[in-house]
Amino acid sequence: MPKVALTTLGCKVNQFETESMEGLFKQRGYEIVPFEEKADFYVINTCSVTSLGDRKSRQVIRRAQRQNDQAVIAVCGCYAQVHPEEIKAIEGVRVVLGTKERSHIVDYVEQAAREDGILDEVGNIMEARDFEDIPLYDMPQRTRAFLKIEDGCQNFCSYCIIPYARGPVKSRHLDKIRDEAGKLVRAGFKEIVLTGIHLGAYGRDLSEEVTLADACREVLKADGLRRLRLGSLESIELSPDLFALIRGDDRFCAHLHLPLQAGADSVLHDMNRQYNTAEFARLIRRVEEEIPGVAISTDIIVGFPGETEEDFQQGLAFVEQMNFSRMHVFPYSRRTGTPAAERKDQVEESVKKERVHRMQALAARKTEAFHRMFLGRTMRVLFETCQDGVTDGLTDNYIRVYTDDPAECGEMYEVELQRLFRDGVFGRIKRCMK
Repeated sequence: MPKVALTTLGCKVNQFETESMEGLFKQRGYEIVPFEEKADFYVINTCSVTSLGDRKSRQVIRRAQRQNDQAVIAVCGCYAQVHPEEIKAIEGVRVVLGTKERSHIVDYVEQAAREDGILDEVGNIMEARDFEDIPLYDMPQRTRAFLKIEDGCQNFCSYCIIPYARGPVKSRHLDKIRDEAGKLVRAGFKEIVLTGIHLGAYGRDLSEEVTLADACREVLKADGLRRLRLGSLESIELSPDLFALIRGDDRFCAHLHLPLQAGADSVLHDMNRQYNTAEFARLIRRVEEEIPGVAISTDIIVGFPGETEEDFQQGLAFVEQMNFSRMHVFPYSRRTGTPAAERKDQVEESVKKERVHRMQALAARKTEAFHRMFLGRTMRVLFETCQDGVTDGLTDNYIRVYTDDPAECGEMYEVELQRLFRDGVFGRIKRCMK
């Protein structure tokens, strides 16, 4: 039985796609082994959202080649899509796929094993119009299940390479979403997380008039589902229909990830973001009014070209006003092929690094303040992992809860949140919610 090892860099969408490809190999009789082991085939699903993602992707490819210099190495994902020539220049690479045609991954690696040279199957992603639907063959080894329902993005933020790597919006049909959700719940998953590259744009490309709210309704039809969580959304895409659905169904998690990216209007304009800080603040206030106890997490890019110290100070002041539960802070990463990369007013790396530290310090204070709001409350926790006698999991509003009480991973419990602990809260179990 041939052995194949797969690994993922980057986002939850990449993770879902790797699991789908793993299922295709299992269907064809391959043995799946850990990436650290010697294998006959290696599949690397790459990330290109930052230059660090590119570098890590190259390092992983070279590691696979060292583990078995006779193996067939296949590289797919965003980095392979936007820079296939860089991938092909790395010793050992035999297949380059990009962000489509992954449904044929097994055929491609088998062809490469029979032939000499490099098989380059990277096409023009801008011409892709259909969602590449690869049903899960085997269930992922996690407590929460990610369900990809959309691919592609047409926002073209000036700093972002992803529209060039993923192409236009492509949506999964509602019947496929419903079927996959039912399969996941029957397999024992209590929580489903909907993911996509531009999740809020779901349905724009379909002939029938459907939206993200319609996709959510299909998932909520799954008998036995306890939680539905949404991946990252653009704030301006929160429709009244979606608000009503979140408010009206207690299985909907009180957690929204709404990327801000910058807290100064001039920077948002230069980023080609489609809102200003006043509009974003109004949206946040509405979310907090509509969804009691909601957690709002966000992304912040620091050091965008042209960002002055005054711009950064405005950003700090704006974030200080927001009740963010969690903030992911990134230094701006120059991506060749994007408008921002061509600007002459790039911010010095040392300045970006210093600003990242300052914004991260504010982020830590915001998270601690959010956690303190819930001390003394009893909340439902879906436990996920156990290590050294401590089990941890998440509340519906994305607070990481730890306990040393006996708890079964994959089950939901009512837990009293007692004190701050690690990156979350320590709690005592009241009862199991089986």
